[in-house]
Amino acid sequence: MSEALQELAAHLELKRPTEVSGTSVAHGELTVTVTLAGLVDFVEFLRTDRNCRFSTLVDITAVDYPERAQRFDVVYHFLSMYQNQRIRLRVAASEEDMVPSIIDVHPTANWFEREVFDMFGILFSGHPDLRRILTDYGFRGHPLRKDFPTTGYTEVRYDEVLKRVVYEPVRLVQEYRQFDFMSPWEGAEYILPGDEKPGAKG
Repeated sequence: MSEALQELAAHLELKRPTEVSGTSVAHGELTVTVTLAGLVDFVEFLRTDRNCRFSTLVDITAVDYPERAQRFDVVYHFLSMYQNQRIRLRVAASEEDMVPSIIDVHPTANWFEREVFDMFGILFSGHPDLRRILTDYGFRGHPLRKDFPTTGYTEVRYDEVLKRVVYEPVRLVQEYRQFDFMSPWEGAEYILPGDEKPGAKG
């Protein structure tokens, strides 16, 4: 399988040298790094080339690297049922970049791109309906960015007095933030079954 993926990688580098900036095969998977400008043409090539025929878009997601100038990797997974192969594309993008939508090639990208926009704030140019898909109306921020607070900004609850759903800023009450890290190694007064120290008296 790895040999077939190496051959596919060489084929892609030969046929699309201006769009492919790198390939790697690891753990039985081929990852192709593609330029932002060449993304749509390359995806079309993957779908139509007789040695590829990656006709099924499996998923689109992203990875956040806040320390990089090109903060995000947008990641695409494709399946070729004809060749029995899978491929991963990776495209680097900054917060200001508009990633070209691949809806014209794969209409199923519609909701995937909306999810990536919602979770990461990545914009897709040419998308016909780019709006949030998982978070609520008026939601602030993008939950899968690494600088998004784990508690979020807003708490949603049902108010029994008002008889409606209310939105409030998150308040962390200190008494709910107590953590018990005690164990036999930190001098706890109690010992859980299985935590006994060698030679300790029971």
